[in-house]
Amino acid sequence: MRIISADEVNETLDFPALINVLRDAFRKGAVQPVRHHHTVERPQGEPTTLLLMPAWTDFAGDGAEGNGHIGVKIASVSPDNNKVGKPAVMAQYLLLDGTTGEQQALIDGASLTLWRTAAASALAADYLARPDASRLLVVGAGALSRYLARAHSALRPIREIAIWNRTPENAKRVAADLAADGLETRVVADIEPALAEADIVTAATISTVPLIHGAALKPGTHVDLVGAFSPTMRESDDEAMRRARVYVDTRGGALKEAGDIVQAISSGALSEDAIAGDLFQLARGEADGRRGTDEITLFKSVGAALEDFAAAIYVAGRKAKG
Repeated sequence: MRIISADEVNETLDFPALINVLRDAFRKGAVQPVRHHHTVERPQGEPTTLLLMPAWTDFAGDGAEGNGHIGVKIASVSPDNNKVGKPAVMAQYLLLDGTTGEQQALIDGASLTLWRTAAASALAADYLARPDASRLLVVGAGALSRYLARAHSALRPIREIAIWNRTPENAKRVAADLAADGLETRVVADIEPALAEADIVTAATISTVPLIHGAALKPGTHVDLVGAFSPTMRESDDEAMRRARVYVDTRGGALKEAGDIVQAISSGALSEDAIAGDLFQLARGEADGRRGTDEITLFKSVGAALEDFAAAIYVAGRKAKG
């Protein structure tokens, strides 16, 4: 079994290639049960969430040849890790032979998650954001924020990136990292004016109160909601849902876990029937993407096992070829 480190994942992947890997994966499909979600209570502090995300090759659905693959990501989300300078998300990905179950690779899951999550957002934006979108607002300054900025910049002519975070010092660190990549970046203290200027808004937080206010969005904006992975969390308000044409990564996951979707349906701001499509339908041409320059679009992701599965197969395959 090959062990693939975070550095090796980072050396192997680039966003244009990975976005196309995910596009192909959503077209072909795979078996991916809704992820297992377990709350691990601790004596002190916030509980840890344990996630198990299995997937395997759908021989009937995608015409896969050979043995195919089985994979599972084991991840933990510990909000209090930020207080001790550690990432909130820890993960490993185990890739197996699809017939024998033989272990093929153990891949650093945290780096794989960052790459595939951002690539999925950029894939959705390829269908939903205006082709000329040039102003990006990043809400949140966690590890994922850098990847989201780079992924969106890989597919759209982004010339200005604004970053907002509750703690400005964290936003300044992200801005410095992106500036080192040659991206024009600035930190904003007030989120409302930044929302009004943005062509694309991408948010990756664990907020339980809305940060993206629909009334502030200008016509033609694309909203990309990546955080708020449980029904009690939320990054957007009801007005954003009312004004936008809404899409999700997977319907099963979004309707069960995505607080932005679950709470909007509960309040009546959104109905299940109003969800215009998921990434499977967008990639297969079964759902329309953006329909006009003034339309507001919104994509909500909670993460799909298919994304980790496809990324892991790609990384393992590239490493096997040397």
